[in-house]
This record gives sequence, structure tokens and C-alpha cells, in this order.
Amino acid sequence: MVFIKVHQLAFFFGLMGNIVSFGVFLSPVPTFYGIYKKESSKGFQSIPYICALASATLLLYYGIMKTHAYLIISINTFGCFIEISYLFLYIIYAPREAKIFTLKLIVICNIGGLGLLILLVNLLVPKQHRVSTVGWVCAAYSLAVFASPLSVMRKVIKTKSVEYMPFLLSLSLTLNAVMWFFYGLLIKDKFIAMPNILGFLFGVAQMILYMMYQGSTKTDLPTENQLANKTEVPIVAVELPDARLDNVEPARVMK
Repeated sequence: MVFIKVHQLAFFFGLMGNIVSFGVFLSPVPTFYGIYKKESSKGFQSIPYICALASATLLLYYGIMKTHAYLIISINTFGCFIEISYLFLYIIYAPREAKIFTLKLIVICNIGGLGLLILLVNLLVPKQHRVSTVGWVCAAYSLAVFASPLSVMRKVIKTKSVEYMPFLLSLSLTLNAVMWFFYGLLIKDKFIAMPNILGFLFGVAQMILYMMYQGSTKTDLPTENQLANKTEVPIVAVELPDARLDNVEPARVMK
């Protein structure tokens, strides 16, 4: 009889998490190909990709501080690279005001925020508590991000349309949460496991809503021009396959 050891199971779930996360990270490629073809990012928002970059850099920092966290480091290194690529392309084709707004957010959130965290951790936190401190920050950020699909779910119920919540994306994010939950559970890392419980529950809820409303007719949906002229910033996700103002998708966090 063949027995599978705990570390082998952990490696399997971590590897599968890398594979699923890799696919989700690449999901916005069609959006940016369209931006490249049109030579304009007007009507799109950069905030989802700024949030995704913040998530990837936080988890990369956490993975570096941990021992033997190669699977966390690998996927978030790729995540940082791909999100920077998206933002670079966005800035090239964005209108002037959007460029300035995006660059300000990058400096404040991605450079300033991470830099401040590293500085405070190294100056104020004892060495033996630094990993857990950064872990709590990552867990809190992940929980906040996983709660962002509430706005999408509300829109689906209100409009009775699943146009803004693609089933395949919801399924991918649910599978992603499952893989990283078991990885965190098996390596006894609560900072990885805990947020993905919420991610799994929201993913299942989204798929249930999709099955309930997939055959329904859209009602009173705003037009693209109306949405493009809105001044409020909606709750957005960490990763979106399409970051149009009229297409806010559920969030995901890579572990």
C-alpha cells in the first residue's frame, strides 16, 4: 500500500495552486491585447492591477521571509512581473489624467506602502515576530480583497444578469482558493489557509448566483458612456479579466 506523506500532498496542492493562479494572472491578456490594438486604454481602470501588484508584492515579501516557501515565491514573482507589464501597457495608452492618477497610485500604494511596511517591520518588530507580523498583514489584505465580490454579487441580483460575473472566472478563483487552503493547512500556515476559506465561500456563492440568473434577461443596465462618466470608484478586484468601468469582476489573491 502506498502512503502519501504530508509534505508531498502540500507540494501537490501548492503546485496546483501555482498552475491555477498562473492561468488567472493571464486572464486579462485579451483585455490588454484589445488596448494595444486600439492604442487606447480609455474606459478602463488601472486600480485592479495596482491592487493585484500590491497583493503579489506583499506575498512575495512574506514568502522571502519564510523558510522554504518556494511555491509562494514562484507564483508571486510571476504575478509581480505580469502586473507590472499590464500597468506599463496601460500607462502607455492611457489619457494624460489617467496616466498621472495611475503613477500616483503606484508610488503611494506599491512603492510607498511596501517600503513603509518593510521599514516599520525591520525597525519596530523583533526578529522572531517579523514573519507572523507580515503574515497578518497579508491575511488582512487578502480578506479585504476576497470581500470585494460582494459588489459584483449585488449587481447580479439587482440586474438579474451574469454578464459581469463570468462563470469560468468564478470557477477558477474557487479552485484557486481550494488549492491554497489545503496548501496552507498542510504546511500549518494560517496566514495562507484562513483567507482562502472566505475565498472559497464567495466563489461557491458566485457560481450559485450564476446558475440562478444565467437564463435571465438583463434589466436596466447602464450604458458604457454613462458608466465611463461616473466619478465614483467602484469596489474593484485584485485581478480582472476585463477592467472596464462597466465590468467589475470578482477578486482573487494569489498565495
